[in-house]
Amino acid sequence: MQLHPDEMAIVVKRLKRAQGQLGGIVRMIEEGRECQDIVTQMAAVSKAIDRAGFATIAVGLRQCITDPEHNTMDVASMEKLFLSLA
Repeated sequence: MQLHPDEMAIVVKRLKRAQGQLGGIVRMIEEGRECQDIVTQMAAVSKAIDRAGFATIAVGLRQCITDPEHNTMDVASMEKLFLSLA
């Protein structure tokens, strides 16, 4: 199933934010910042990526519900994708 680009804009925004955070973490490591600060930022990036994944699943579910004739993904496949994020 292909997701509509307009609906995926929020996911792209989240991923770009996570990309920026990840670059910040690399700089923190290179600058010798404290372990606690680095790990805190890593947790934030991880959460941002998880949210992007869940938002992607939500877009897919909405598309399947609103236009089931043009979306071939079944409930079992969506469930498998959802659980892969856990």
